[in-house]
Amino acid sequence: MKRRDFLATAAAGAGAAFLTDSVVRPSLAHGIEPASPTPQTAADPFRCDFAPHFGMFRNSAGDDLVAQLHFMADRGFRSLEDNGMKGRTVAEQERIAREMTRLDMRMGVFVAHTIHWREPNLASGDPDKRAEFLSEIRESAEVARRVNATWMTVVPGHVDLRLHPDYQTANVVESLRQASAILEPHGLVMVLEPLNPRDHPGLFLTGMPQAYQICRAVDSPACKILDDLYHQQITEGNLIPNIDAAWDEIAYFQIGDNPGRREPTTGEINYGNVFQHIWDKGFRGILGMEHGNARPGEDGERAVIDAYRSVDATTG
Repeated sequence: MKRRDFLATAAAGAGAAFLTDSVVRPSLAHGIEPASPTPQTAADPFRCDFAPHFGMFRNSAGDDLVAQLHFMADRGFRSLEDNGMKGRTVAEQERIAREMTRLDMRMGVFVAHTIHWREPNLASGDPDKRAEFLSEIRESAEVARRVNATWMTVVPGHVDLRLHPDYQTANVVESLRQASAILEPHGLVMVLEPLNPRDHPGLFLTGMPQAYQICRAVDSPACKILDDLYHQQITEGNLIPNIDAAWDEIAYFQIGDNPGRREPTTGEINYGNVFQHIWDKGFRGILGMEHGNARPGEDGERAVIDAYRSVDATTG
């Protein structure tokens, strides 16, 4: 499923468009390990902090977003991911935030800016495109404050075929430095998401080493990596070694099995091993469930919950 199609499907179903030492490590930047080591039942919190999105459990919970939040919390989920949060009305954002506070749920990522899928923006160095991006980052800082979010997704957009790749990298780094200056005083973090070239041909940012290089160059706690394991399985594979190599700069994970971009256990990724690995490394952040359901209806929604129970990290 392509990201654009996935977002559109989630929007239609949910009623809206859907930090080691010198740097802040993920293990220190997110939450606290759940205290209880007791065996889990269907209502116990997941050990890993998996974050569903609106629409994922619509058949079971109904269309109302607050009802969906209650369904998620009752099934052991402790966070929410909503790519389309920025596009919701202020009243709806505040309503969601109030209920999440009451349920003690954390807010995962939302998309921070307009993603240019077919034309260069940040890679080009165009001052108007940079100004557009920075203006939207300022707006997203306000959204983050309103909904108690820390992380927001950034995708640098399309490559500029007229420029050498090194000039493009310099342009992206400069834009992200300026964005970091906006976010850093507020403790907010933009997470750069590399996307696979099969589903999204022509984008500038595709791989973990590239994202790591850029974050090192930006050199700010406000600029980190979103490691979407679905995309990286397609682009690079080698998931656990790449996690280890880029660990100091990873602040957030997203999930989707390949092929199909469905829940874990439906494809080729050994998510049980991956989740246990990052748990053992100390990650207590959010893992966004950015995928569709393999089966329709309430049965398919129960299958998603069962799949996550089967791959959740164990006591360690």
